[in-house]
Amino acid sequence: MSSLSRRQLVLAATTAAVAAAAPRFVFAQATSPSAAAPFSVPPLTYPTTAFEPHIDAKTMEIHHDKHHQAYVTNLNNFAKDNPQIAEKPIVEVLGNLNNVSESIRTGVRNNLGGHANHTMFWQIMGPNGGKPDGEVLAAIERDLGGIEKFQTDFNAAGGRVFGSGWVFVTVTNDGKLAIETRPNQDNPIMDGKRALLGNDVWEHAYYLTYQNRRPDYLKAWWNTVNWTAVGERYAAAKAGTLGV
Repeated sequence: MSSLSRRQLVLAATTAAVAAAAPRFVFAQATSPSAAAPFSVPPLTYPTTAFEPHIDAKTMEIHHDKHHQAYVTNLNNFAKDNPQIAEKPIVEVLGNLNNVSESIRTGVRNNLGGHANHTMFWQIMGPNGGKPDGEVLAAIERDLGGIEKFQTDFNAAGGRVFGSGWVFVTVTNDGKLAIETRPNQDNPIMDGKRALLGNDVWEHAYYLTYQNRRPDYLKAWWNTVNWTAVGERYAAAKAGTLGV
């Protein structure tokens, strides 16, 4: 073997070692759906550091890359023998769980619910999210008593969730809002409703920074809400086109 070849091998081995040690870029986690893997994690549209100090980067990375990915991996495994769960819109499957085979129904409820919840969660968060305005603000004032009362009541509802779950603002197709909670990874779609926004109160969403201080997390989370995205979801709900 020539000295040039040996140098090339050493360089290749060094490059591989550096690549293996490098931190993984969160946006690479999601892949495009395929026939073999019809479900995928949507990529974040902001860096994992976007919400510090309110939500730390490590929590965002683990939450998106590990927890959400686990739901998607489970769904793709279910879909291998039950392709029908990927052939219909998510809202149709979650809205008609009794039509899902009993052998996988609980798994689909938990994992498709988790996929829907988290897909919404990443969408309604964003840096420099502004404040509610326009029709969303008018609906909050009309149905939830104004922004301060709404946030106080939402935080209180989230704090009362026993164990793991979510606190949502649900929206009807005529734009009426309500604060509701769900256990585990249940989603309002399962009750024929839609989530305008929601906050994850599973410990994996906040524990590295807040430990057992869920109320502190709930208050801080408002600094991460993208009100432009919420306004778009509100318009879609009224138009009858809001998905998950």
